[in-house]
Amino acid sequence: MTSYCVLFDMDGTLYDSSIDFRAIRRQLDLPQDGRPILEQLKTASPEIRDRGIEWLHAAEADAAAHGKLITGTTQLIGWLREERILCGLVTNNSRRSADVILAKHPLLSLDVVVTRDDAVAKPEPDLFLLAMRQLGVQPSSTAAVGDTHLDALAANRAGIREIHLISLPIWMEDVIPSGIEYKSFSNLVGVRMGLEAWLRREIEMA
Repeated sequence: MTSYCVLFDMDGTLYDSSIDFRAIRRQLDLPQDGRPILEQLKTASPEIRDRGIEWLHAAEADAAAHGKLITGTTQLIGWLREERILCGLVTNNSRRSADVILAKHPLLSLDVVVTRDDAVAKPEPDLFLLAMRQLGVQPSSTAAVGDTHLDALAANRAGIREIHLISLPIWMEDVIPSGIEYKSFSNLVGVRMGLEAWLRREIEMA
């Protein structure tokens, strides 16, 4: 019997961290070029890199302590649990922040959690590949849910074809290659409808 899995991003997808990465980039004079901020900091001057990492860690810690779940998160995870669908978290955030958030919200019962401390961050596929390997599932039976172009790129590179993006900014649409297919939704209610349709198709084709 095929095991189906949904792998979620964290910030902006299930959790409202309110981290303003664009503001951090402006303060550090980093370009908005589609690269994750950690990748940009790797090539910055030592002074900018150290300051940026310090600011990023502080922002993540504050977000973990004071952010909130996005509306519909517990309902969506609860429905997937009822359907016996495996659920995982794949985030570019730190393990420390993820642990704080999950401890605050024990209803978020997940089968696997992978962070940037476990493998190379998105847009590389490593985090998705690690999560699928730990769960013993194939890309063909996995759906990815995120909110940025980084999620789409990483999922596609990992072989995942069912990609759902929530509240995707217009500028990010322009940096997702035309060959990557994804479905766009304004909220998690829409995501659930998309996942329901995907699961129906998969079961019918099985």
